Amino acid sequence: MEALDVPTGDGAVLHVTVDGSGPLFVLCHGGPGLWDYFDPLRQALRDVTRVVTWDQRGCGRSTGDGPHTISRYVQDLEDIRQALGAPVWVVGGHSWGASLALMYALAHPEQSAGVVYMSGTGLGREWNPHYHAESDRRRAGVQGRLDELSGRERTPEEEHEYRSLTWSSDFADPGRAVELASSLDRPFPINLSANQQLGGEVKTWSEPDLRHRCRSLDVPFLILHGDKDPRPCWAVDSLAAALPDAETRVFRSVGHVPWLEAPEEFIAILRRFLGDLSGTR
Repeated sequence: MEALDVPTGDGAVLHVTVDGSGPLFVLCHGGPGLWDYFDPLRQALRDVTRVVTWDQRGCGRSTGDGPHTISRYVQDLEDIRQALGAPVWVVGGHSWGASLALMYALAHPEQSAGVVYMSGTGLGREWNPHYHAESDRRRAGVQGRLDELSGRERTPEEEHEYRSLTWSSDFADPGRAVELASSLDRPFPINLSANQQLGGEVKTWSEPDLRHRCRSLDVPFLILHGDKDPRPCWAVDSLAAALPDAETRVFRSVGHVPWLEAPEEFIAILRRFLGDLSGTR
């Protein structure tokens, strides 16, 4: 595995890792404001593709201040592609990162050999009340402890506990939810400014405009979602319907991070999609 520092035009330095051989496949993490948590995917795919992961600007090991805008993040991705010297690559994203992958493909279709859209939220906002209600329901048993930890300064150990309990609602199996959530954590601060700025911009999107733009996006898409994700599966229906070339796969009894709850099935589908693309683009 190779670690790279990729400078951007505005002075940020992006921490990038590259592992494996073959066509390039870049993964965009969620948040916004988190970090690269794709170790299991990188290890499972590096024999069939050259996996690129990165910490988004101001997150994890990357530097860079705001303003945090989607166009700036799309350009950050393009800066990485150019630094790696790849004419095209497959762009993947998880959660918020799925939205970023879509925006990159809309801006740079000729450089996008395919898109892997993992656990995203589609083009509209109707999913949001359902998500909050379901997340609150799943966290009911730990809400007391979350209340104890919130609203005050936390030790590193308490911060890890707080994040793990908060994210536990993303998983289908309540018996493993906290353990699985804790595996996503890293000893970095969450970039709340990036989260708020990018989240605010997403709220301004026009669903009819995005549907119109997606209809002419002639790029193969693989849409992956767990049926127990608190972000409902139907949220991605309008995206799937608008895209000319989209395959949707739903994983049963799986939450927001399918590669942790259904690793064999998830990896097999992803390897097949990447393999199919490698001989055609």
